[in-house]
Amino acid sequence: MTEPVAHLAGAVRSLPAPPLSLADGPLFGLPLPELWFGLLFFIFAVFLVLDGFDFGVGALFATRADPHEREQLIAAIGPFWDGNEVWLVVFGGAMFAAFPSVYAALFSRHYLLMFAILGALILRGLAPELYEQREDDAWKRWWGRAFVVGSVGAPFFLGVFAANWVLGATRIVTVPGVVVGLAVVALTVVDGAAFLRLKTRGSLQTDLERAGLRALVAYVGLVVFALGTIYATTPAVRSALTSPLALGLVVATVALAGGYAVAMRRDRHLPAFAAAAGLVFALVGVVARLTYPYVDRVTGQTVSDAIVSTLPLNLMTIGAAVLLPLVFGYFAVLYSTFSGPVEAGETY
Repeated sequence: MTEPVAHLAGAVRSLPAPPLSLADGPLFGLPLPELWFGLLFFIFAVFLVLDGFDFGVGALFATRADPHEREQLIAAIGPFWDGNEVWLVVFGGAMFAAFPSVYAALFSRHYLLMFAILGALILRGLAPELYEQREDDAWKRWWGRAFVVGSVGAPFFLGVFAANWVLGATRIVTVPGVVVGLAVVALTVVDGAAFLRLKTRGSLQTDLERAGLRALVAYVGLVVFALGTIYATTPAVRSALTSPLALGLVVATVALAGGYAVAMRRDRHLPAFAAAAGLVFALVGVVARLTYPYVDRVTGQTVSDAIVSTLPLNLMTIGAAVLLPLVFGYFAVLYSTFSGPVEAGETY
């Protein structure tokens, strides 16, 4: 009797183990909380690169008096701006899905700032649509100004929000927040000038070189001032600010700024735009490094504290792995379809 039983027990042990449930642990043993924290800031950086040049075009709109040049600027972003804003929705959705308690605390704490951001985005979206509806000078002047206000206000308030998030500020208006907000506005002009150099020709393109370089100088100066202010007034982030990663990103910012200036001078438009995108990712990388390991400094929640449970986290990871490549594929098709400069006389 014992020999058949032993044989059966050995056969059972030799069977392959049943697959683990999605609730048993993170997929493939990956550090999913940290990956989602990084993904959150990556999505924010993508938004700031893509919608950033839309904001920059809106700010540069204020520097153009010729109506035909203004039409060219609006036409340059016409196929892209509403798609680019999707990344802000993805950012909010990712935060809600992965860090719901942070989403609730952070957005409720700064709800007036959220309304200001949404109001500026609405104004920026409506203005170019309504600008084209009538040929009346007063009408165009009003909606042209609205386009500029929305395009400058949205990145400014986003910068204030990012600074308050990093520093754990409970007030809306802080000195570092205002400085970072101005820095983000300057960065969007750097981005927008590089994008428009890809989309325009002639004297307008030459003027945009000067505007981009001036904005670059302003951005670098504001970033230096912001980091100095944060170091002096916020002891909680000093060690993170002097970490190798943060210092490396600061050095990368200087190198990218130099590369942007050289590329603009030599009419290398695509490298200039790539350098502008690199500046955005470097800035968001510094914000992420100063935030980590917290995801909300005010409530003291770290990444591992605030992340959702294992099962929904695994399911979201599978979904993101499937959907994000499709989204990037869509944007690749969109940008390749509408590549090339805007021709004279082309309108929104």
